[in-house]
Amino acid sequence: MKLYLLLLGAGAPGRNIEQHDYFFGIANELKDLVPDLKAFWPEAGNTLHVDGYREVTRVENWSIRVVPQDDETPESANKLFFLNLGGYTTGKLEEQHYIVLTVQGTRALAVQEAKKSLFFKTNSLKGIATSHIDEKYGVDVDNVYQIDDLLSPAYKEKYRIVIGDGTETPEDEIHLGYFKLDKLK
Repeated sequence: MKLYLLLLGAGAPGRNIEQHDYFFGIANELKDLVPDLKAFWPEAGNTLHVDGYREVTRVENWSIRVVPQDDETPESANKLFFLNLGGYTTGKLEEQHYIVLTVQGTRALAVQEAKKSLFFKTNSLKGIATSHIDEKYGVDVDNVYQIDDLLSPAYKEKYRIVIGDGTETPEDEIHLGYFKLDKLK
């Protein structure tokens, strides 16, 4: 089984522009996630699509594997965290976003790591709007999410994430584009 991170897009009812959210799922193949995607964002209806995805196998120098709950591989003291950084650029009437996946021992360390990013350091307007870590579907400083907390109960019942040495693991490939759900492979 594989851990996937998907960027979802949809023409949400009553909105002027396309909306986006992130989804973490576990499956053998990307197409196997379609029922879970529809359940995750039912109000999107037929406009729901994937704007990008990544099979998460390596984060920093750590390998990421999905194993059955009864697998005897020991738990790692480190956990996989997801952060959605938000910031502003002079002259742009929009909030910029930057996603961080990091392996750390605590939420506080995950936030510290995210604040080291070039995005966090450069996407703020001094004295007006500083870079921040978003709430709810991203995260805020008080609620940095472990990926385990973002997985559905059905996934957590069957699987767990194992973190190991990933120095020999190739970098994850990021797939970008407009992927209709019925065309996922």
